[in-house]
Amino acid sequence: MEKTNVAIVGLGTVGAGVARLLLDHGDRTARHAGRTMWLKKAVVRDKSKTRGIELPAGVLTTSLQEVIDDPEISVVAQLIGGLEPARSIMLKLMESGKDIVTANKALLAEHGPELFTRARQLGRSIAFEAAVAGGIPIIANISQCLSANQIQSLEGILNGTSNFIVTQMDEHGASYDEVVREAQRLGYAEADPTMDVDGTDAAQKLAILAHLAFGATVDWSEIPRVGIDGLDPDDLQYAKELGYRIKLLASANLSDDGLELSVAPTLVPIGTPLAEVRDAFNAIRVAGDAVGPVFYHGLGAGQMPTASAVVADLIDTAVGRTRLTFQTLEYFSIDQPPRALLREADSLRCRYYFRLPVANHPGTLASIATVLAKHNISIASVIQHDSGPGAPQRDPVPLVIMTHEASEGAASEATREIEMLDAVTGPVIRLRVEE
Repeated sequence: MEKTNVAIVGLGTVGAGVARLLLDHGDRTARHAGRTMWLKKAVVRDKSKTRGIELPAGVLTTSLQEVIDDPEISVVAQLIGGLEPARSIMLKLMESGKDIVTANKALLAEHGPELFTRARQLGRSIAFEAAVAGGIPIIANISQCLSANQIQSLEGILNGTSNFIVTQMDEHGASYDEVVREAQRLGYAEADPTMDVDGTDAAQKLAILAHLAFGATVDWSEIPRVGIDGLDPDDLQYAKELGYRIKLLASANLSDDGLELSVAPTLVPIGTPLAEVRDAFNAIRVAGDAVGPVFYHGLGAGQMPTASAVVADLIDTAVGRTRLTFQTLEYFSIDQPPRALLREADSLRCRYYFRLPVANHPGTLASIATVLAKHNISIASVIQHDSGPGAPQRDPVPLVIMTHEASEGAASEATREIEMLDAVTGPVIRLRVEE
């Protein structure tokens, strides 16, 4: 049987999973590829580090040059995170005649046009299914399976770490700090979880999906984003009382006026598919003009789900499918103008959840309602719990308001003005509501 020689650069958690699939399930990969997928080299910084997998003699090396100089290695799984040296390594590998498979979403979000343009100049390809949503084949589905559609919207839970944290806080009443430590212990969160919890990771993935779905060339740092690092357990409980769960939602909606992009904690109705996504799972809902809504759900992180996507890309690259689509679709082209204009964040319209600490005396709600009315925001419902018979009256008390649809700009300005009222004794919490 014909053989394709493969190398792995970076043998961390995902790299070790890729090696395990190639070594332990060679018959399976050969059946799908029509050839043997032969792991020839695995490049690491420290050969003495324990990785939980036994490699054949001669595979492990600290020399990237061994891969670059080997003409028999045709495809490389480049699994180093971060921007540098990942970018430089990818360029060197392509310039030496290697096709690339990567899971590095930060690299693609930051340097995608440069890397993809260079790959086309060299006649090489880059496959990146594992860069978004782990084992969920969302890249292939948007770029190929749904190609007869104009994608109208997509929304999803794109960060498993954040979803795990919110789930544990919601279902078990655990504190944020406690759950972050548990996520780190389980391997869901890095030692520094900032990019997961502040919305950066989800924004980078959304930028990639927006490019595939809408042709939009987006600087991920310009996507409005709010993370879960400031999420209060009280809001999880109030949301549940109102019939919602809070999820870190990445959203893209195409309208006649342009494309709306955002990442933010959002109230999602209990019983809907996105609201029921728990722990480290990811989910994406895509709506196309021909197919209608479709829903994808699965593990968005972890060793083997991500390794599954990497190996599938290795197979597609080995048999030539990746090269055909890569050259034809021209994603992330420096010369390609954006096909979708981004709308101003202030024009986004949705319902809102407000929670604010207020003085417990008559007229407080009326003063708040006056500010909301000034900005054309109407109130849908209000929660202000009585302390109960015989119990001391609290002051301040939490007031929760659900609004009808309003613009982000109006909600933002109203929030600023409400916080200036004498009756409001602290910052206002404002969250979006998805229906």
